[in-house]
Amino acid sequence: MSSTTKTAPSRPRWVADIARWDFETDVAIVGFGGAGACAAIEAADAGAEVTLFEVASASGGSTELSSAEVYLGGSGGTRVQRACGYEDSTEDMFNYLMAAGGDLVHEAKVRLYCEESTGHFDWLVSMGAPYKNTEYKERAIMALTDDCLLYTGSEKCWPFREVAKPCPRGHNLEVEGDNGGPLLMKTLTAQVEKRSIRVEYNARALTLIINPEGEVLGTVVRIDGEEKNVRARHGVILCAGGFVMNTEMLKQYCPRLVEGPMPIGNPGDTGTGLLMGQAVGGALINMDQHFITLPYYPPSSLTYGIFVNAQSQRFINEDCYHSRIASSALDQLGGKTYLIVSAEDYAHPPFMNAPIVGTGETIEELAEEVGLHPGMLRHTVEFYSENAARGEDPLFHKSPEWLKAMPPPYAALDCTLGEGAIYAAFTLGGLDTQTTGEVLTTEKQVIPGLYAAGRTTCGIPRTAAGYASGLSVGDATFFGRVAGRTCGQRSPQQSTQSSTG
Repeated sequence: MSSTTKTAPSRPRWVADIARWDFETDVAIVGFGGAGACAAIEAADAGAEVTLFEVASASGGSTELSSAEVYLGGSGGTRVQRACGYEDSTEDMFNYLMAAGGDLVHEAKVRLYCEESTGHFDWLVSMGAPYKNTEYKERAIMALTDDCLLYTGSEKCWPFREVAKPCPRGHNLEVEGDNGGPLLMKTLTAQVEKRSIRVEYNARALTLIINPEGEVLGTVVRIDGEEKNVRARHGVILCAGGFVMNTEMLKQYCPRLVEGPMPIGNPGDTGTGLLMGQAVGGALINMDQHFITLPYYPPSSLTYGIFVNAQSQRFINEDCYHSRIASSALDQLGGKTYLIVSAEDYAHPPFMNAPIVGTGETIEELAEEVGLHPGMLRHTVEFYSENAARGEDPLFHKSPEWLKAMPPPYAALDCTLGEGAIYAAFTLGGLDTQTTGEVLTTEKQVIPGLYAAGRTTCGIPRTAAGYASGLSVGDATFFGRVAGRTCGQRSPQQSTQSSTG
């Protein structure tokens, strides 16, 4: 390779061009977030020598920035579920996730995750993750108390309650406030250090090293301004996050997220891992898919209201998960979304921050201030209110606990993207992988020596409409473990070329 050619993720390096190896290890892991940490622990426990390469100066990744809820259940229930009086079946969990995933669901991954979910909970506990045997019963985005169990998806809502018995599966660490991510990463980092796993911080992965047969033999990293060649005898595991911080990739694959939504992630979520995998033949799938949220509750009383579009029509049952609502809102003709509430149910929304754009003693007054068709809005509100008073919602089947008449006066909150309401998002598309963590080509062939986990892959969560809080951290930690175990147990590569020095 010419010395003037810039090393880039999209251009792998041939092993014949490697004059010497600067690092040698069994398993090289790119990224020290939740997925990378779990991969490192399992690979080391499988007897492999492991080296982690992290672009930041400390562990954490996007897992540390999250609330670190983990979506777990099935097999009769986790310890926390059982203590709170729930008996969760694997089939109910499986059926819910299959319905939520829609046409994009990966059945084998969902099946494996559900069948081994309680075992994953026990593993997290064995690593030192603290979970309290109490339930947070309020409708909320996250538990701001140290209670550990809550509903974090649309399990109790139509149409999902028709296919699976509802059960809370969001497991929140025993810590007050939105501090689960730092606690989980502190816990996992301690386990990495306990195993004396080598960690190279401030190490930017640049590209992969391959042989003529397409086998991945290592990676190139930059440390202190110098490129270092890393030989990975068993393989490389990409745990480098998604691409929500890469504007050019968003424009290409996920233009909906370019303007408006606040990106959720860390500065390293630039898609480097995806590009490295793609450059050696890895298939990128579902790259237009993303998580997006309109966190309009708490206060939970706003759930008594109704969402309407620019045509003054309802378009969803308001008791479902906030990401499902956000996804549907962005699909509405005219691009406008309003939450109409009765004054008796209004409370200042600390999360959503949506502005009040209209009030009225009558529907007509409200419609005039907002700019909606008064006749259509009156029909929508009256039809909903009359049925809700009878505990019915013939259009969208909102749960009876959130149904009641909407007496005047009224208020309208502008929930349109870009008009003040908080929308936040991250990407869900990524490398196609087997349940083993092995990266696949577009022909579904395994790329020898290459593995991936976390948001570098397309894992369990695949749509905003079917998302539940805890699926990303659950997916990243679970399949990070799987990838680490698979790679750690792989036989050392035979093809290292005579040029290894």
